[in-house]
Amino acid sequence: MKAPPRLQSLVDEGLIDTVVRQLMSGKEAMVYVVRCGDETRCAKVYKEATNRSFRQAVDYTENRKVKNTRLQRAMAKGTKFGRQATEAAWQSAEVDALYRLAAAGVRVPVPYNFCDGVLLMELVTDAEGDAAPRLNDVVFSAEDALGHHATLLKEVVRMLCAGVVHGDLSEFNVLLAADGPVIIDLPQAVDAAGNNHAKRMLLRDVENLKVFFGQFAPALLHSRYGEEIWSLYERGELDTATVLTGQFVRASGPVDVGGVLREVDDARAEESARRVRMAGG
Repeated sequence: MKAPPRLQSLVDEGLIDTVVRQLMSGKEAMVYVVRCGDETRCAKVYKEATNRSFRQAVDYTENRKVKNTRLQRAMAKGTKFGRQATEAAWQSAEVDALYRLAAAGVRVPVPYNFCDGVLLMELVTDAEGDAAPRLNDVVFSAEDALGHHATLLKEVVRMLCAGVVHGDLSEFNVLLAADGPVIIDLPQAVDAAGNNHAKRMLLRDVENLKVFFGQFAPALLHSRYGEEIWSLYERGELDTATVLTGQFVRASGPVDVGGVLREVDDARAEESARRVRMAGG
């Protein structure tokens, strides 16, 4: 197919030889299958962020550093220049997280380049060499569900040990490659130690996996892996070799009513955002 305008600069630079086809289109980006020499890769072309709520953006971007004070002021005021800077920072967050996690051995697509708002990376494929499906497009046996769930929990732990929380992990952001699940879509990744919302996001990520795989392996629905993982992390006892039990007993003490209400409000906002993503494909 003819190269879309946003990919033409990569063709001109010799980073892409040909554009094969469009793979998918979502609210945040369009993804194309491209040829680079003898290899088939994918190119993620970011769209302007017109469908993310301000509340979500603040939660995800908390503690992300911008060295230039002019940029900081513009981003805070929401000027046109500031919105462009915010979008660039959002895109860079995914690129940075992808390189960081790939270096840590997390199962993410291999990143190759980032140029003019286009992320060039590995095309994740199935056993036939076709583009791998998302988890939500696959039906699993109980045995396979348990196996893939265990694999993804290990990846969540590996990510956390690398200081990163995905922030939006679900069956829509995991591809089923020939050799197992691969985690994708990281623009909302947050710093585990520097973001006050990291715990809530980690718990939600693990809950999403539990609910999805619990459809096929109901025993998972009684597990509490999220609380167990975060508790070990807070105590400095979590590493990539940690054996998880799925059990967790909450320490007794006075109830933080304000905290509970904030959690309820956050859950409502995130469920609304999830429905918007599902409606948009």
